[in-house]
Amino acid sequence: MKKSINYFNDLKDESSPVLQEIALVPGIGKTIGVRAAKAHLSALLDIAQQGEDITITSGGKPKAVIVSADKQRWVPFTGTREHLAKMPPWRGGPTAEEIIREDRDSRGW
Repeated sequence: MKKSINYFNDLKDESSPVLQEIALVPGIGKTIGVRAAKAHLSALLDIAQQGEDITITSGGKPKAVIVSADKQRWVPFTGTREHLAKMPPWRGGPTAEEIIREDRDSRGW
């Protein structure tokens, strides 16, 4: 059975090397540099599993966020249906396949 480690039980505990690398940035939250994130990826994944978001920075700028898979932050994209409804109906002419085939044939592929 895998041992569960809670990295944030005592934030003053400096014994964890990953906690020494994490900085609290106003407006962003907990951050870690990309090199430190590479070195401590397993620990960061454990932290994310506990519900903490960690922002990975490169050159001091946020590049990515590690979040728990349990947090469903995505929203299904429904724009395609709305876009297709606004398009005029097809009234004949060459199909997309025919246009692509003609283009490829003209290039000699």
